[in-house]
Amino acid sequence: MDAQRTIDREIAAAHEATDGDTTRPRLDFPPYRSSVLRHPTKAFVQADPEGAELVAPVFGHSDVDPLEADLTIGGRGEPIGSRMVVQGRVLDAAGRPVRGQLVEIWQANAAGRYVHQRDQHPAPLDPNFTGMGRCLTDDDGGYRFVTIKPGPYPWRNHRNAWRPAHIHFSVFGTAFTQRLITQLYFPGDPLFPYDPIYQSITDPAARDRLLAHYDHDLSRPEVLLGYRWDIVLGGADATPMEAEDA
Repeated sequence: MDAQRTIDREIAAAHEATDGDTTRPRLDFPPYRSSVLRHPTKAFVQADPEGAELVAPVFGHSDVDPLEADLTIGGRGEPIGSRMVVQGRVLDAAGRPVRGQLVEIWQANAAGRYVHQRDQHPAPLDPNFTGMGRCLTDDDGGYRFVTIKPGPYPWRNHRNAWRPAHIHFSVFGTAFTQRLITQLYFPGDPLFPYDPIYQSITDPAARDRLLAHYDHDLSRPEVLLGYRWDIVLGGADATPMEAEDA
C-alpha cells in the first residue's frame, strides 16, 4: 500500500498539471485511488426524463418531519460528542433563495464511525446517534441541523490515510435527476493537505467554499457551538459538488 509521501507527491504533481475548470472535484484524480477505476471514460447515456420521473421520489412538506433535522434526539439517551448546529441558506447563482428543497445530511459519529456494515474500523458505535437527518428549506432558502461534530476516520486509499472531519450534504431540486452532493468541512483541520478527496479540487478558493464558519451568535450557552455554511448552486461562487458530470 502506498505511503502518504507518495500520495503527497501525486497531489502536488496533479495540482501543477491542472488545466480547465479547477473549481470542481476532478473525476480522474489519481491520488484518490478509486476515482481512477470508477470515473466515466465513455460517452454518457441519455436518460429518458419521463421514465426517470416514474421511479424518482416525490417529497412534500408532509413527508419531512421537522424533528428529523435534530440528529441528537433519535436515541434513548444522549449521543456522545460535542453538540453543534449547522445553519445556512441554499442560494441560486444570483443569490436568490431556493425554497422548498430537500436537504439531507449524513456523517460519522464523534469517534469517526458510520452506522454502516462496511465501516468496520475499531472505533465505537454510538447507540444514540445514527448520523442521518433531513429538512426542507424555508422561504428564505434556510436550513438548520443540530448534530454532533464528526470525528476523522481512516480509509484504505493508502497507508495511514485519514479523512478530515466532514458532513455529507445532498440537495434535491424538483426532480431526482437534479440531486447534488457535496461535503462540509471545518476550518483549521490538519488533515486537509493529506486528503486526496479534498485536494481533488485544485483551486484553493473553491476548496475554501467547502469550509463552514464558526458563528458565535448561533452558539447556545453551555449547549452547543454554531457554524454557518451557505450552499450556492451556480455562478462564480458555486459550492463545489461531487461528480457533477457523472
